[in-house]
Amino acid sequence: MNSDTFKIGQREFSSRLLVGTGKYKDLQETASAIETTGAEIVTFAVRRTNIGQNQDEPNLLDVISPDRYTLLPNTAGCYNAKDSVRTCMLARELLDGHNLVKLEVLGDQKTLYPNMRETLIATEQLMAEGFEVMVYCNDDPIAAKELEDMGCVAIMPLGSLIGSGLGILNPHNIRLIMEEAKVPVLVDAGVGTASDAAFAMEMGCTGVLMNTAIAHANNPVLMARAMKKAIQAGREAYLAGRMVKKAYASASSPLEGLIK
Repeated sequence: MNSDTFKIGQREFSSRLLVGTGKYKDLQETASAIETTGAEIVTFAVRRTNIGQNQDEPNLLDVISPDRYTLLPNTAGCYNAKDSVRTCMLARELLDGHNLVKLEVLGDQKTLYPNMRETLIATEQLMAEGFEVMVYCNDDPIAAKELEDMGCVAIMPLGSLIGSGLGILNPHNIRLIMEEAKVPVLVDAGVGTASDAAFAMEMGCTGVLMNTAIAHANNPVLMARAMKKAIQAGREAYLAGRMVKKAYASASSPLEGLIK
């Protein structure tokens, strides 16, 4: 049994790969790729996904069962606190009281960068409504700490812009966030390939959330398998502790007792 677990709020998980449901060609591909990742937490955009509000459309819950996965409704597409809070309330109603949500309040359509002022306002209102909030934010250690102090159950700084595939552009700031955080820190956005995911885990991140890197791969199911392995390898490398970097060579074999 895997003893390397972590908690988000009151829920315990073993898979450190969190995945989204957007951008796949159809629900069958969505289901196959997500199953391959071994993910336990699956996020979806409430404003863009049918989870029962439209009776005559394909329902995501037909392939991503709440009995198998922990659903993580998110507020993608929201650009202010009011819309974000309303979206979370809708998700809770549709999912029979489910209170774990991923908050993302975006600043503009070009960068999809977080609007931190509106994020803080929405966080305060969601806390008052009894939600458990996982929050997408910029890689600002001060803002991340403020969100944690407000009660967020996970801090999710971007690695780079959503859907960009640029990888982790500012690892120093993410390390600063991790140094102070007492809740899980999950890289959210920007992962492009398996090495990006492994790097995040080698840094000591609790986990990684991704969507586009898998869904837009030439072979999404194969990339899903690669991401699962990368997360596991990166985590094991972090736990093992890497060797100290040195400026000069160091022989692998002993220098004493050489045959002469």
